[in-house]
Amino acid sequence: MKRTYLIGAAVAAMLAVPAAAQSVKTDPARLSEITKTLGSDAFEGRGPATRADAKTVAYIIDQFKAAGVQPGGEMVGGTRSWVQKVPLLKSDIVGDPSLVLNLGNGQTMRLTQGQEISVKAPLNGTKSVSLPNAPLLFVGYGVTAPERGWDDFKGVDVRGKLLVEFINDPDFDGGEGDFGGKAMTYYGRWTYKYEEAARKGAAGVLIIHETDPASYGWNTVKNSNTNTQFDVVLDNPSASHTQVESWIQRDLAEKIFAANGMTFEQAKAMAKTKAFRPVPLKSSMAISFNANTEVINSSNVVGLLPGTQYPDETVIYTAHWDHLGIGKPDETGDTIYNGALDNASGIAQIIEQARLFAREPRTQRSVVFLAVTAEEKGLLGSEYYAANPLYPPGKTAGVLNTDGGQLWGKARNFTISGNAQLGLLDLLVAEGARRGRVYAPDPHPEAGYFFRSDHFPMAKVGIPAISFGDGNDLVNGGIARGEELGMIYRDKHYHQPSDEWSAEWDFTGMADDTDMLHAVGMQLANSRLWPEWSSDSEFKAARDASAAMRAGGTPLPPQAGSAPSSAPVPAPAPIPAPAPIPGERG
Repeated sequence: MKRTYLIGAAVAAMLAVPAAAQSVKTDPARLSEITKTLGSDAFEGRGPATRADAKTVAYIIDQFKAAGVQPGGEMVGGTRSWVQKVPLLKSDIVGDPSLVLNLGNGQTMRLTQGQEISVKAPLNGTKSVSLPNAPLLFVGYGVTAPERGWDDFKGVDVRGKLLVEFINDPDFDGGEGDFGGKAMTYYGRWTYKYEEAARKGAAGVLIIHETDPASYGWNTVKNSNTNTQFDVVLDNPSASHTQVESWIQRDLAEKIFAANGMTFEQAKAMAKTKAFRPVPLKSSMAISFNANTEVINSSNVVGLLPGTQYPDETVIYTAHWDHLGIGKPDETGDTIYNGALDNASGIAQIIEQARLFAREPRTQRSVVFLAVTAEEKGLLGSEYYAANPLYPPGKTAGVLNTDGGQLWGKARNFTISGNAQLGLLDLLVAEGARRGRVYAPDPHPEAGYFFRSDHFPMAKVGIPAISFGDGNDLVNGGIARGEELGMIYRDKHYHQPSDEWSAEWDFTGMADDTDMLHAVGMQLANSRLWPEWSSDSEFKAARDASAAMRAGGTPLPPQAGSAPSSAPVPAPAPIPAPAPIPGERG
């Protein structure tokens, strides 16, 4: 459906004066070269806490220096360094876990890690897990949403139990409409399901994998979960993590349900209604394994160009530098998860942003270039930054995040992750119109991309933040080709060793996107505008609480006709946020 945007007075005033010509343009060849370098085997998949960590950080620092920006990280000896140290809990399972399922019908199954089940290394602070006979409890979608009148637990005691639950939320599979339709809410994310189970004291979680509602295949789950696990260092990690955090294949779930007198389809039909009550299963599991755990330091890399008039106010460009490192071999024997598209290409874009801004007259506000760590481990670098901000959230005008880039040439449209309503999007839409490009709402809101990129932790502390999405209406091939190429990447290369730089990639579209995002940041950095969230957004209260920090300026609310907010209320979270916004996770 074509959406009409009604540009309000604040945006119209900006558009009345032609935008200054961009003095330098993004070079597609530079984007390609940086992506190729960071995505090469020499960087070994850029895993945090590996030898590639220091090498990647050093490379980004060198690129920022060459671009002409200053260090923007934490203070050391009275001056800013290039980094913000990020302490992380690192956890690895020792050997192969012992996983035995007793179906309860006389049949026992010994499960293999990575095949029928994928168990994460523990992040609850323990070095060993021993559950000799944990009963299974089916809890539907595992959701407690009082504002939606939804409770999958109904007061049932889940302590000591392994919770069997579906991925996504009930509306994805045709529920009663309480979750707004196909677009995923935070209740559908696996992170929420683990957090809610921990809050209720469960022993563990068995999330049932299905490709469509998860938005990725089993290989993605296997490669992500059987790798080294990380979390920010928490005072009470068991309040946020159960002993066992895992996924199981649908085939295994079907066997569990069958042993308990129901089909998979019957179980899902039960779970899609408010009337659902937890179903005790006669099945149980014996799980035991040891883990090596330690606290390590990774780093966010930070560049800065101080503003000329309002240096304490910032516009921030973000991208994550990490990927999965070295892991299990694929069918070709390749063990390096290069992450060229995800997200060497995003780092290439913020390095280019640094170069563009450094070669133009200084802006009134400061511009920050933030390359964060451990996104693939749960947005941890951005979570840490949001909880320990180097630049006050209340004085941050906006965050522009790039997680991947356009590799198939120029596009007629563009999008963002999710369909949240905020004034920052209106600036982007207006700039796109200048360039003859059309904003298209997230074509796959059911995948929950809003909650899967580094803008999300920034949004939770109130900062207007978007994660840019390249268009799917390609100049060469239209939407059909754009969707086909996107599907091929998701199915065959996402979180696989095959995510490698290719000479066939066309970086001209990514260069267009970088220039457009540059223009938006330039307008924001040379204005007194303060983009806002919509009045019904769950992020608005945090933004309002920090507004007192600002010295003047014009609020920029989202205009009528902007994309509707599809983001859910974030669940209560395990780490405190920076004052003055209590109760949020950073």
